[in-house]
Amino acid sequence: MKGLTRSVFPANLRHRMTELLPGGRVVAFEPRAKIFGEGDASDHVAILLGGVVKITVSSSTGREALLGLRGKGEIVGELAALYGSPRSATVRALNTVSARLVPASMFRERLRADPDALFAVLEAVIGRLRESDRRRLEFTGFDVLERVSMLLGELAYTHGVPADGTTVAIGLRLSQEEIAGATGASREAVAKALKLLRDRKLVATARQRIVVLNRDALMPEPNRY
Repeated sequence: MKGLTRSVFPANLRHRMTELLPGGRVVAFEPRAKIFGEGDASDHVAILLGGVVKITVSSSTGREALLGLRGKGEIVGELAALYGSPRSATVRALNTVSARLVPASMFRERLRADPDALFAVLEAVIGRLRESDRRRLEFTGFDVLERVSMLLGELAYTHGVPADGTTVAIGLRLSQEEIAGATGASREAVAKALKLLRDRKLVATARQRIVVLNRDALMPEPNRY
């Protein structure tokens, strides 16, 4: 599930964001604050300066599906801004977030003036679409326990904070509902999976806090990919 937590933008593009898009205004968002919503007009992109955001969409049943977590150096809202279409997802602050909001018109203008950056953005967009396809295949090839294990193992690598000894605390406060949205499962199924992982001494949990006790055991074997 690396597309959920890891950037698909080339590192050189992330490092060039200030040079490429020097304008805009810096805005602070409190946890759970909405940066933009599904269906909103695409009048700006957001460059994340600090904190983590969650990207979600609403399903036909009203459930919220978690598409991704993005952190410092990431661009969000770029696809809708490129085409001037309404937002296809909602972006909310998961913790305290600082972001620079750049007008969509400036974003498009700068990309037209810098073909290398334009192709890098398009490559990243294609990468996200491919990752989305791969995740859909994972949902059919792995059961809920395996999907939850993979997600927690990935989060331990990307957002892990060393705890006691060899254990790693996931540095994000995720509810069971958010884990369910990320794994395409029900909250009840996620609760059962977490209990099994606790029974196997692979994780320890408290309220919206997960400590991974054996990170390697949570990831699927290489031949399962």
